[in-house]
Amino acid sequence: MSQHKDHGLTEEIVLPEHLLPLGAVLGEGVSALDLCTVLAKIFRVQYTEVALLRLEGGLLHFVFPEHLRTSGAIPLSSKAVAAHTALSKKPEIFNNFARVKHASIFETVKASANASDEVAPPAPIQKLMSVPILDQDSVVVGVIQISRKALDSKFAQDFSREDLHDLELVAGLLATAPALLAN
Repeated sequence: MSQHKDHGLTEEIVLPEHLLPLGAVLGEGVSALDLCTVLAKIFRVQYTEVALLRLEGGLLHFVFPEHLRTSGAIPLSSKAVAAHTALSKKPEIFNNFARVKHASIFETVKASANASDEVAPPAPIQKLMSVPILDQDSVVVGVIQISRKALDSKFAQDFSREDLHDLELVAGLLATAPALLAN
């Protein structure tokens, strides 16, 4: 339930059954990893295919995946898809993302470097959904992205309009989620 500051009205948000697991990861004490692991299950992707970014001072900072937190930030003035999503305030779906001109710098950063890591580079993003996270005043506070990575696009399932709609519902709940705001 949420309270609208102008009218004092409360609005109950009823989630579709397949999004109900979100309720357990929106409160205090929940890490970005916990939140993104649940999102990965909902959208049938690996947790490494979920990106959560917070907007601060004209820059999008990675909240998740954690290994990208120190890899830099994305200026809103860049041509990055996340920057475009934040500026346009519109959800986007790319089922041909590998052919979309984009900076692939974050795709090449490995999650960890230990002796068991494979030598091959990470698979590129083939499909992508990118949705702005808006607060109650429609101000962008972040961006949520779900991707599907594969060596070839035929090995990654397309995202549907229903998937994009579900991600929009999720984004509406994330604006006040401690996992996005903490750090």
